[in-house]
Amino acid sequence: MKTIKINTAWLFSFLAILLVTPSINAQGNKLTKLEKKAARNAIMTANFYILDSLIQAKSFVLKADFLIDKYGQRISVLSTVNFIKVNESRGVLQTGSNSMFGSNGVGGVTAEGSIGSWEKDKNIKKLTHRVRFNLMTNLGIYDVTMNVSSDNYATATIRGLGPGNLTWQGHIATVGNARIFKGQNTY
Repeated sequence: MKTIKINTAWLFSFLAILLVTPSINAQGNKLTKLEKKAARNAIMTANFYILDSLIQAKSFVLKADFLIDKYGQRISVLSTVNFIKVNESRGVLQTGSNSMFGSNGVGGVTAEGSIGSWEKDKNIKKLTHRVRFNLMTNLGIYDVTMNVSSDNYATATIRGLGPGNLTWQGHIATVGNARIFKGQNTY
């Protein structure tokens, strides 16, 4: 079982915000713009470190709200069947639709395999992460480049051996709380 390190500085700042905010609201005083900005920055910093621990542990799901094809067409999709799942050394790329027709049983394609190379960069100043990895499946090898911001918004672009790419836009969730439905592996 992996141990996740938690940065105590962000934990204390997050707890301080939780303790201070109710007392301010109870007094009936409104926050100034500067106080609102400071509170938002503290929350974003806390989110940044929470996301950093998920990425470091390789245990997260990007639930797609939109898919973008190589021509730039943006389509709204169901996040329960359109996702990228990373769970330690394994990964899943899945697309699906309401029709439930398709080789995976959820109207799309499911590619599951092992994660090869893994690169993680973080920009503390901008509170963003960039993750790049390879996913080796029975359908081929896919290169995944993912950008994650501290507001939990993520974009991942997938490139295979052929021309073109597909981009997932959505939010990061923990593997245990993702509420996704994985179809049958496409062969």
